[in-house]
Amino acid sequence: MNLLNKDKIPQHIAIIMDGNGRWAKQQGEDRIFGHHEGVNSVREIVEAAGEVGVKYLTLYAFSTENWNRPKEEVDALMELLVATISMETPQLHKNGVKLEAIGDLKSLPVGCFNELQESINTTKDNKGLTLILALSYSSKWEIINGVKEIAEQVASGKLKPNDITEETISSHLCTAKYPDPELMIRTSGEHRISNFLLWQLAYAEFYFTDTLWPDFRKKEFYDAINAYQSRERRFGKTSEQISEKAK
Repeated sequence: MNLLNKDKIPQHIAIIMDGNGRWAKQQGEDRIFGHHEGVNSVREIVEAAGEVGVKYLTLYAFSTENWNRPKEEVDALMELLVATISMETPQLHKNGVKLEAIGDLKSLPVGCFNELQESINTTKDNKGLTLILALSYSSKWEIINGVKEIAEQVASGKLKPNDITEETISSHLCTAKYPDPELMIRTSGEHRISNFLLWQLAYAEFYFTDTLWPDFRKKEFYDAINAYQSRERRFGKTSEQISEKAK
């Protein structure tokens, strides 16, 4: 952590937490064992993000496609989610972490949804790190919903087609009140973003690591931020333009 430039900490980091199942298989255990161990990584990364000054941390916890997994795994994941939220909320609250969630939350089991809402309400006034759980989330689902809302405004005469801008679309996404992520991390060696924040990651830096999520801890998190800080973010401009602006 001492090697990090505190003036270049990304404001918003998004993480695809991948590899729980493979990690468990390596241990000779079932996939659920891996998900349980993955909770320990979540706890440590949330703590690390708060320590270095990250303002927003979005974790891809459960995609809409994950509903297609074997029922016993989905049921176990939902039980784990409820138990984890209930168990972690007091510590999150103590540390000033604000819990929020994005996705098709009403598709969650009632008990899970209620536990989530209770934790969100408990931490809603906190001023530290905002922890955003992407649950029953997919970017295509999000964009389709946003387009429908915009189409309804056009149909009712509240909005003209020519007035639709990037800001119009952004304002109709789940993440409307958050800045776009500057850094996206994916663990386990996969090099894709799996329907995650497709619009919001347009100019994010991507960091892929072979480390499986249960083994991804503070050191690995700091390594990702260090890699981010070594890159030049040009946003379509040239290096010379960036250098001139920095003068």
